[in-house]
Amino acid sequence: MGRELSTAARCWAAGFVVVALVQVTAELLHADEVAQVTQWLVMPLLAAAVATATRWPRGRRVAGTLVALGFSWLGDLLPSFAGSSAFLTMVGCFLLAQVAYVVAFAPDVRRSVVHRRPAALAGYVAVLVVLVALCAPHAGALLVPVAVYGGVLTAMAVLSTGVSRIAGIGGAVFLVSDSLIALEAFVPAWDLPANGFWVMSTYCLGQALLAAGVVGRNAGERRAPRPGAERSARPGGLDNVVAFVPRGRTPLALH
Repeated sequence: MGRELSTAARCWAAGFVVVALVQVTAELLHADEVAQVTQWLVMPLLAAAVATATRWPRGRRVAGTLVALGFSWLGDLLPSFAGSSAFLTMVGCFLLAQVAYVVAFAPDVRRSVVHRRPAALAGYVAVLVVLVALCAPHAGALLVPVAVYGGVLTAMAVLSTGVSRIAGIGGAVFLVSDSLIALEAFVPAWDLPANGFWVMSTYCLGQALLAAGVVGRNAGERRAPRPGAERSARPGGLDNVVAFVPRGRTPLALH
C-alpha cells in the first residue's frame, strides 16, 4: 500500500511517525513539556495522512475515521486546559471519538468477528467485564460513565475487525491503551512502570493501525471494477451496439 500513497500522504505519515517517536521517548524520559506538545500534534498529523491518502468521495468509513481522529485530538489537547475537570474532559472527547469509529465501522459488521468468528467475541466481552469489575470498587460516581465508555470502546474494537486484519489489530491495541488509563485511574494496586510510555505507545500504534486499515480498504475499493463495467464491455453489450450505429441515426431501441 505504501507505494500507492501520494507524496503528500507519505510526508504526513512520516511526520506522524517522527513526532510519535519523540512523544513516547519523552514519556519514557519524563520530559513532560515535550511530551505534552508532541501529544497535541500526533493526531492532526495522522488525520492529514489519512485525508491525503484517500480520495473523494471518501464514504462513511473514511469520514468517520477523520471525525474520530478529530475528537481524539481534542481529547489530547483540552484536558491540559481543563484543570480539575481534565479527566472527564478527556473521557468525553474520547467517547465521541469511539462513537465516530463505531458509526464508521458499523457497515462492515458482517465482515467482523461478530459473524465470522463469534467465539472470538467472548474474548472482547471478557476484557470488558474484567476491566469494569476491577475499576468498580473505586470508580464511585464515575462507574456508569466508565462502563459506558468501556462498552463503546469494546464495540469499536470488535467492529474494527470487519474493516481489515490491520484495523482489527489496531482496535485491540487501542483497547489495551485505554484499559491502561482506566487501571491507573481507578485501581490503587495498579503500578505499571512507565505507565505513560505504554499508554501513549499503544495509543499511537492503535490509531495508526486503524488509519492504515481504513486507507487500505479505501484503496482496494478504488481499484475494484465499477458495477456493470464488465457487462458493458461484453460483445453485444449496449455500448457496443451504440458504437456500431451509423452516425446520424438513432436505434429505435434507445428511443
